[in-house]
Amino acid sequence: MSFNFFVKSNIDFGRGALADLSEIIKGYNMKSAMIVYDGGVKAAGIADKVVAQVEKAEIPYVIFDGVIPNPTNEVVEEAAAKAKEAKVDGFVAVGGGSSIDLAKAVNVLMTNPGKIGEYGGMNMVKNPCLPLIAIPTTAGTSSEITNVSALIDTEKVVKYVVIDNNIVASDVIADPELTRTVPVSVTAATGMDAITHAVESYISNMATPLTEYNALKGLSILYENLPKACADGNDMDAREGMMLGCIITGFSFSNANLGLVHGIAHTLSAHFGLAHGMANACVLPYVMHYNAEVCPEKMVDLAKTIGLEVSGDLDKDKYLLGDALLALTKQLGIKTLSEQGIEKKDFDMLADDVLKEPVLGFNPRQGITKEDVLDLLEKAY
Repeated sequence: MSFNFFVKSNIDFGRGALADLSEIIKGYNMKSAMIVYDGGVKAAGIADKVVAQVEKAEIPYVIFDGVIPNPTNEVVEEAAAKAKEAKVDGFVAVGGGSSIDLAKAVNVLMTNPGKIGEYGGMNMVKNPCLPLIAIPTTAGTSSEITNVSALIDTEKVVKYVVIDNNIVASDVIADPELTRTVPVSVTAATGMDAITHAVESYISNMATPLTEYNALKGLSILYENLPKACADGNDMDAREGMMLGCIITGFSFSNANLGLVHGIAHTLSAHFGLAHGMANACVLPYVMHYNAEVCPEKMVDLAKTIGLEVSGDLDKDKYLLGDALLALTKQLGIKTLSEQGIEKKDFDMLADDVLKEPVLGFNPRQGITKEDVLDLLEKAY
């Protein structure tokens, strides 16, 4: 047995953990910081709390609040120019995956030459980055602890990823209180994103014993707590469980990678701006049925992990997970492709682009055809 398993970030977990931010900043002797967040974080009052902590650290700071969903190369370059002008030597990123991914990308450009588009792919970031403190306000992307930054190239009309251990946040403040105000639709979509990470990394052809362990543990926690968090946003036990499950799952997929679900979701987001979690969720059950043909035993493992009763008939039990996930998406109000504005006339173009997605190389079922993708889009419609 031989494998690699990478974990980097210092994690400060718990209700009220945000109060530790100023001391963490002081520990890096930062001279100037950039605080990165979006309008939703500002509206929720979270940004002001973060700014207060940075001010408590008694260092100058600049704010970049122009984060957009599915951040583009252009927005990264804009933020990087501001960071360089201010000569920042550290970052505080607060928000969902878009804010943290953008901060990671800007951080790359602080110590590495060129444009951010040059760093797409794996292990392209040659120089270490500056300290980055990630403060998630959603429980879904796991961006706070992964080595991935997902971006949109608007010229090529593609969603691509920068994957490199150099970009992992140096510190994570995981404070479940910061997720209390997240709307139910966002809680559902980001939670389904985390569940997607768990199941795709478990069945990935890059999976190892350590990634499998984290995938199963994360899935168990997420599946139990997501309906509770959606039913009552003030259920802090459920919110805490979601944040914990998200982090545990992040350890899995940042090492094992993902698969066809994400290949389809990336393409939907690139062309139509679909929210990443929603794009994942609406195709997840059908891709699980598709993959079940080549990894039935693992599908049964996942089914058992979420408490489903198995019959012992592998030909039937391998579909239990996909069925349960479909029921969950309906329970949580996840929109179908048609409800998200996708038209069937676009399927042919989407299928062509899905087949170009590098992440398909990690999917357990290989030999994916255009007809396979078209069939999955039709089922998710």
